[in-house]
Amino acid sequence: MPAYDKADLERRMAGAVEALKGDLSGLRTGRASTALLDPVTVEVYGAHMPLNQVATVSAPESRMLSVQVWDKSNIGPVEKAIRSAGLGLNPINDGNTLRLPIPDLTEERRKELAKLAGKYAEAARIAARNVRRDGMDNLKVDEKKGVFGEDERKRHETEVQKLTDSTIADIDAAAAAKEKEILSQ
Repeated sequence: MPAYDKADLERRMAGAVEALKGDLSGLRTGRASTALLDPVTVEVYGAHMPLNQVATVSAPESRMLSVQVWDKSNIGPVEKAIRSAGLGLNPINDGNTLRLPIPDLTEERRKELAKLAGKYAEAARIAARNVRRDGMDNLKVDEKKGVFGEDERKRHETEVQKLTDSTIADIDAAAAAKEKEILSQ
């Protein structure tokens, strides 16, 4: 069985792009986004649970998030988890719902967030290059085993390089769009 699997390489590179998009969606811009609270975990019922498993998060306004906790006894732990998540959000508890006004970002904070978006993009580029390296190594192994000849190996290497270039272009586009969104507020 050949070590080279083009479908596996495509899947792994697409995974790098999806992971980047997930990381970028958690970065706070000036607008309210329910994805902002995705990393928050709440300690309830003796376990740590994602916020979306104990409450409904919505964005009723462009600068406000609303968290409707299903079990009223969990409002305190949810409020504490949001405060301690390091997102710079201050929940307002009105008894049944937590309201989260999204404060304006300072210029300095915008630049920090843009740098962080760049770091996430670089990590995704490295992941894509690692997938390319694995693919190239597998092609050389297959050639040595006699699965295919040098010409076919070179053709496959060109395919792998094109896939890598296209993946890195996707990564760059996603990062540039997020940086523009952060800096243009």
